[in-house]
Amino acid sequence: MERRPDPFMRYEILDHIRLARQTLATLLHAPLDTLVMVQNATTGLNIVLHNLRFEPGDTILYFSTIYSGCEKSIQFLAEITPASPHRIPLAYPVADATILSRFRAACAEVRAEGRRPRLLIFDTVSSMPGVRQPFMALAAACREEGVLSFVDGAHGAGHIPLDLTALDADFFVSNAHKWLYVPRACAVLYVRRELQEGIRSTMPTSHGFVPKGVAPRASPVDVDDGDTPFVVNFKFVGTLDQTPYACVPAAVAWRKELRWEGKNGEQAVMGYCSALARRAGTRVAEMWGTEVLSNAGCEGQDGTDTLGECCMSNVRLPLDVAAVAAQWNGGDVFATAAKLVPWIGRTSLGYGTMVQTYWHVDAIWWRISAQIFLELKDIEWGARVIKEICERAEKGEWVEQAKSKL
Repeated sequence: MERRPDPFMRYEILDHIRLARQTLATLLHAPLDTLVMVQNATTGLNIVLHNLRFEPGDTILYFSTIYSGCEKSIQFLAEITPASPHRIPLAYPVADATILSRFRAACAEVRAEGRRPRLLIFDTVSSMPGVRQPFMALAAACREEGVLSFVDGAHGAGHIPLDLTALDADFFVSNAHKWLYVPRACAVLYVRRELQEGIRSTMPTSHGFVPKGVAPRASPVDVDDGDTPFVVNFKFVGTLDQTPYACVPAAVAWRKELRWEGKNGEQAVMGYCSALARRAGTRVAEMWGTEVLSNAGCEGQDGTDTLGECCMSNVRLPLDVAAVAAQWNGGDVFATAAKLVPWIGRTSLGYGTMVQTYWHVDAIWWRISAQIFLELKDIEWGARVIKEICERAEKGEWVEQAKSKL
């Protein structure tokens, strides 16, 4: 690109983007004209939020386990539009039926207050905890309730099987730079055909925007006659680096070559990672004497751990945060956890790794992301590292480091 930037950015990249969209349309079982490329999932959400027209009383519903950047996007929107947020509390583990019933109860509550449930934002697989949500059932419930559905599939494409036609959501976004192994930043945004007219601007607004009542200026980008205004709008967004989009076909083609236990391509990748996540969660919980986050035993479940039907596993750390708080931080458990989680992450760097931990339901958990380049022995090593870090935390090492920065 840097050798011949003008020809590449004005002409050549457009062919690459179309091929990327075609590849993702096949992978995600979606019509080509419903997909456009964006930089990441949060950008996709913000494009939709800032294009929808909100009226007084309109309410955006979301679960408390939403990705932090997405929740803050909603909160900011509430400051500049008539939309209001409604947070639905979730404390895992819970049954899938409980999640659905809480959404319906939230709709009833909002309507009882004279407001309108306009949009529900939910995950395929949430970030923290790293668990699968019943997104197919939630999309269907949105249709029944007359609520727009936005599915945050940041951990979607390449992670779990997806069929956007069967999902039938209003909006969907997925990163390709996570589980598809495409270079950052690369994501795909789906918008139902009937709603595309309302998505008038990219973020930032660029050459594809057509103002109302004003003759549009000429675009520096070639426009294919077969492309819809929605697709054209996203073809050239300023000078964003769109080169990662060109890597999508190669990433998917490489995945097709992989084999595991008689399975090929996506089935092999997802099968291996999912199986490793389950084995890793069980093994780490055994090593630590703790537990895996599972809803198999929750009321309303049939004994199946649907939270774990993905390539992640969550294991409670062998660390009594309440006891640590009592000894080192005046008994303030939440404040102690807020300091411990980033300290654990920084400390793990000294071991040549990075571990993702989080605070949920009065405990700190390790989110294990099973990848094709990992084996069980790698995760066992990580568990030993975290166990040692927990022992250092109990001795108050995190307190001394905090004081040294003052």
